[in-house]
Amino acid sequence: MRTIALRGGARVAVVAGEWHDAFGVIARGRVQLELRDGELGPVLGRDAGFWLRGTGVRALRNPGRRTAEVHIVTPAASHQSAIE
Repeated sequence: MRTIALRGGARVAVVAGEWHDAFGVIARGRVQLELRDGELGPVLGRDAGFWLRGTGVRALRNPGRRTAEVHIVTPAASHQSAIE
């Protein structure tokens, strides 16, 4: 598991190859999903979970002023093969 900290107004791109089979959980703050076509998706709050695979999400954005944290969980096999 890794944790991503998004400062207020920050954006992090979702790279399909790095986020394959990833599941995210909002640990603190709010995060808005930016969709593949550039449209802004829903704003998710604390304890919300979301899959990245097949959803068309191209970025995670922090619409607030305070730092948001997202825990990203990937299956061990996917993580291990990415390291090798």
